[in-house]
Amino acid sequence: MQKRLISAMVMLIITIPILIIGGYPFLALGGILSVLALKELIDLKNKEKKLPDIIKLLSFVLVICLTFSEIESSSLVLGLSYQWLGITILILLLPSLFLKDYETRDAFYIIGITLLLGLFFNSLILIRLGSLKLLIYLALITVLTDTFAYIIGSLIGKTKFTSISPNKTIEGCLGGVLVGSIVAIIYYVNIIRVLALPKVILITVLLSVISELGDLFFSKIKREYKVKDFSNLIPGHGGILDRIDSLIFVVITYVILINIL
Repeated sequence: MQKRLISAMVMLIITIPILIIGGYPFLALGGILSVLALKELIDLKNKEKKLPDIIKLLSFVLVICLTFSEIESSSLVLGLSYQWLGITILILLLPSLFLKDYETRDAFYIIGITLLLGLFFNSLILIRLGSLKLLIYLALITVLTDTFAYIIGSLIGKTKFTSISPNKTIEGCLGGVLVGSIVAIIYYVNIIRVLALPKVILITVLLSVISELGDLFFSKIKREYKVKDFSNLIPGHGGILDRIDSLIFVVITYVILINIL
C-alpha cells in the first residue's frame, strides 16, 4: 500500500504541472506515453511469439507520427488524416509478404494497437490544446466512474456482472455510472457551459458506460494473456495501460459523439 501511495504521489507531481502548462511539455509527455503504452502491448505479443525488431521499430515510429498528426489544427473535427491511417496500414501489413516470422495475424495485431493508441493520444493532445477544462471533464468521468464502481460494489455489490472481471458487480457498475455522471454533468454545466443540458446528460452517461467497458476490454486482454498487469513500470499500479485503459475508450468515444451530436 505504501509503495502504491508513493507512486501515486510521484505521478501527480509529474503530470499535474505538465497538464496545466500544456504546450510542448504536454506534447512530449503524450509522445513518451504513446511509445511506452505500445511497448506494453508488443511485450504481451512477444510472450506468445517474438515479433521482428524492424516491425517493432516501425510501429514505434508510426505511433509517434499518428500521435502528432494534424495537431497544428487543434481541431477534433479534423483529427488524423487519411494519409497517416493508410501509411500505417500499408507499412505494417506489407512486410508480412517478405518476413517469414511475421504472419498476417501478427500484422493485424500490430496495426490494431498502433492505430488505437495513435488515435487516442492524438485526440488527447487535441483536446488539451483546445481546452484544459474539457480534458478535466473527461478525466472526471473516468476516475469517478471507476472509483465509485469499486466503492459501491464493495459495499453493496452482490450480482456478478461478468466473468471477465469476477469482482465487478451490477450494483457497483450502476453506482459508478450514476456518481460519475452526476458529478461530471455538474462540472460541465458550471465550468464549460458549451452544449445544451440534454446533450451534456446524454454524452456524459454514454461516456461513463464506455469507461467501464473500456476497463473490461483491457481486463480481457490481460486475462487472455494471463498477466496481472501490463507491466511493472509504476510500482503498485502496473503499467501505463493499467492507468489509462478506461480513458482511452472515453476519449475516442467523445471524439465520435462530438462530431455527430
